[in-house]
Amino acid sequence: MKLKVCGMKYNTAEVAQLQPDFLGFIFYENSPRDFYDTIPELPKSIKKVGVFVDEKVEVIVSKIEKHQLDAIQLHGHESPEVCRLLKSTNKEIIKVFSIKNDFDFSVLSHYEDVCDYFLFDTKGKLPGGNGYTFNWDILKDYPSTKPYFLSGGIGLKELENINAFTKSSASKYCYAIDVNSKFEIEPGLKHIEDLKEFKDSL
Repeated sequence: MKLKVCGMKYNTAEVAQLQPDFLGFIFYENSPRDFYDTIPELPKSIKKVGVFVDEKVEVIVSKIEKHQLDAIQLHGHESPEVCRLLKSTNKEIIKVFSIKNDFDFSVLSHYEDVCDYFLFDTKGKLPGGNGYTFNWDILKDYPSTKPYFLSGGIGLKELENINAFTKSSASKYCYAIDVNSKFEIEPGLKHIEDLKEFKDSL
């Protein structure tokens, strides 16, 4: 199972030493984790993910060029057409869908051909980083074969549940675990020891 650490801001180099598969940088000014610095040099094995919320395509493209991003995560109400346009950048496209108590999986069909991954997060007041999990049993009804990221309020206390989930049929296409707020000392400052323990236990 791959690991993505999102909401990077203050101690990126230290987190990178843990060798996660993805590091996420949020480019959204309403987020307390809004990234406006320079990304330090990272090992080639770590993919840099830019996270955007209903951003203009030209702004996203400029961030791709400035930060040499490897993947784009779309966390708003982006249309399939926007995903198609961004796919022409040859970067991996991750489209986020928020889940509360249930979810209409039929909406995924419009995005099948225009993104590389889906990401399922918990529906909350903010586009992300709300700190709550959703009911993963919903994913038993996942109708696609597209790999997805599991996100939303995942911390050390969820390790037992994650290990049980990964043994279930619902996780068949789960590609990566995405963590953020449960591993923070403050928004954007990650707790290294907790992350290390989590990664070693996956």
